[in-house]
Amino acid sequence: MSRLDAADGDRGPRASSQEQVRRENLSRVLRLVHSRRRVPRAEITRATGLNRSTVADLVAELVGLGLAFESEPERANQAGRPSPVVSATRRPVAIAVHPETDALTIGAVALDGTLVQRIRYPLDLPPTPSELVERASEVIAGLGLGSDAHPPIGIGVAAPGLVRSSDGIVRLAPHLGWEDVPLASLLQEATGLPTRIANDAHVGALAEAIFGAGRGATDMVFLNGGSSGIGGGILANGRPFGGGDGYAGEFGHTLVNSAGQRCQCGARGCLETEVRPEPLLAAFGPGFRALPAGEDVGAALTPSNREAVMDEARRQLGFLAVSLRNIVNALNPQVIVLAGFLATLQAIDPGFLDRTLREQALTPPLEGAQIRAGALGSDLLMVGAAELAFGPLLDDPASQSPEGGFLRAAYARRTG
Repeated sequence: MSRLDAADGDRGPRASSQEQVRRENLSRVLRLVHSRRRVPRAEITRATGLNRSTVADLVAELVGLGLAFESEPERANQAGRPSPVVSATRRPVAIAVHPETDALTIGAVALDGTLVQRIRYPLDLPPTPSELVERASEVIAGLGLGSDAHPPIGIGVAAPGLVRSSDGIVRLAPHLGWEDVPLASLLQEATGLPTRIANDAHVGALAEAIFGAGRGATDMVFLNGGSSGIGGGILANGRPFGGGDGYAGEFGHTLVNSAGQRCQCGARGCLETEVRPEPLLAAFGPGFRALPAGEDVGAALTPSNREAVMDEARRQLGFLAVSLRNIVNALNPQVIVLAGFLATLQAIDPGFLDRTLREQALTPPLEGAQIRAGALGSDLLMVGAAELAFGPLLDDPASQSPEGGFLRAAYARRTG
């Protein structure tokens, strides 16, 4: 081998390594811009530890890929030259799908986290898998998302049940009557769009960790109360934790009352049999068709319903405290986020939950734990499901961007 051949041979692996580093750095920058929505370029430099020229090059590449844009800061009153602000674009978008016992919700979420469109279909009965695929396909085809303005990157599904992470099969969704449903592959075959699926509480945890009440926490537990029961998600050391097969976080089926009612799962005294929205709504009185949001609880309490609401809320909060005690003792989270009707329940008497939990949990792991209400409201599961679809793009922006040909290939599959 000549010296020239040897030099060329050395250059190949080194060039490949440099390319891999560039792709990883591009992913880091896009993830930061995506989660912050708007971030000064100087802050990107500080957060990533990269030098300014490298950051400038990476931002320029993201701009060229149609994933970011730069603008001047609104106020340039600091000393020296102001740093340009980098923002995520509103293209591409991800399709979000969320089936419930009484509705099917389908939406489109832009790369900057904006919910572009949402359609909610009330249902008399839980949707069957075939009904969901048919309705979702119709909605996606009619959303007008095939234009240059909002091309879809894929589909994310928030499923109220146990989802096997390896293949996207819904192993069990008792509230929907589903068992061993290959929903991800069914949707992908019907629409031609890459589809990812996860438990609805897992995607809710992901959304709150990136955009909401869990932002900045490395260890978080999320509990969501909805029409399909209580689900949970875990963030451990900054990463989602699903367990061996993706089923971790079923806090709704932790034992809180050994003498309690039989649950749909077959066990007795689960958290979601004791903590439910229906008795709480009944306590508010016939004038309420839905539970008030947490921030509206004060106005919803009146002299005629206050005693009944407080009694029912404290009964349920007592059982919630049992589950939270186990969570605190076992997982030592920095933050516990309560969303859905659980946020309303906490807001009725937050002092009661705090006192009851202090009486039961071990002091050291409880000292650093904060209980927060979810911040994303009704957008929670749409934003979280979209994160599933955005995953490949955030991992490798260069190959998954609109200009990279990925979306055109997806459309070819849809229309072919």
